[in-house]
Amino acid sequence: MDIIKSIEHEQLKNKIPDLHVGDTIRVHQRIKEGNRERIQVFEGIIIKKQGGGVNATFTVRRVAYGVGVEKTFLIHSPMVEKIEVVRVGKARRAKLYYLRDRLGKAAKTKENLGARIENKEITVKEELVEEAPEEAPAVEVENPVVEEVVDTVKEETVEEVKNEETAE
Repeated sequence: MDIIKSIEHEQLKNKIPDLHVGDTIRVHQRIKEGNRERIQVFEGIIIKKQGGGVNATFTVRRVAYGVGVEKTFLIHSPMVEKIEVVRVGKARRAKLYYLRDRLGKAAKTKENLGARIENKEITVKEELVEEAPEEAPAVEVENPVVEEVVDTVKEETVEEVKNEETAE
């Protein structure tokens, strides 16, 4: 693997959510203000996805106070805390730029009614578990012997118990 690809591979997130154009999502983004850090939520419709690898982005559009706001997020950014799918939309295009011209309810996509909201995640890179070579010999640990005590219960009727008591 060449140097650039290995550096990019380190920057990738292990799992990313399965996003589609037309879905309504909630993006939790870290915001730094001075020395404080907080999480801000941005909810809207995905109008486009583009790129691949580390540079993969998606654009989310929402209307806030009558003004359309679009934000572009990097999928693998450490500033994106988590992404939740709120509604599964039905879109037949890759880019939903026509939503920019629409107002009100017309600016929404149809909901895919049969679809479940699943938090599917795509595994981008798998964790490689490296086994440490054994340098020191294994020390045997003696396990204490555990004795099992089993109580047996015998079913007897009341008459049998009375007969045993009178026989004694």
